[in-house]
Amino acid sequence: MPNIERIDGFAEELTAIRRDLHAHPEIGFEEVRTSGIVADKLKGWGIEVHRGLGGTGVIGVLKGKGNGGKRIGLRADMDALPMEENTNLKWRSTIPGRFHGCGHDGHTTMLLGAAQHLCETRNFTGSVAVIFQPAEEGGAGGKAMVDDGMMDRFGVQEVYGMHNQPGMP
Repeated sequence: MPNIERIDGFAEELTAIRRDLHAHPEIGFEEVRTSGIVADKLKGWGIEVHRGLGGTGVIGVLKGKGNGGKRIGLRADMDALPMEENTNLKWRSTIPGRFHGCGHDGHTTMLLGAAQHLCETRNFTGSVAVIFQPAEEGGAGGKAMVDDGMMDRFGVQEVYGMHNQPGMP
């Protein structure tokens, strides 16, 4: 699938965000810095932001150009693992015992890129909630967000997420 030219234009900024998140990993329900960066980016793009769902979760709400339509959620996880990083990357973890070994820094960054594109184009009908979830690694952060009323409060009818596979070509 070819890249969307406009999204390619975000690549440098998104790479910097991902590397910063990687260097400053936070484990489940401690994603204060990460959720702050997410909220600031979303606000900077003019997206309606809601914080504190499920503890450190962040929701951004975007409305499309068309009337009606579904209200969907696009979800990414933000937490790191409580383990040491054994790499020599320039952007390796700066926090002992914390590591984005599962790629959630990438998930967060990819959803930020999607949010920026959707905000700029609004080429959809309905609304999208971009969901930045805390504590995916065994902490039940998704359940905490649902228990805080996320689905009802934002009228989310369906949620889509993904997970990377680092060894996959």
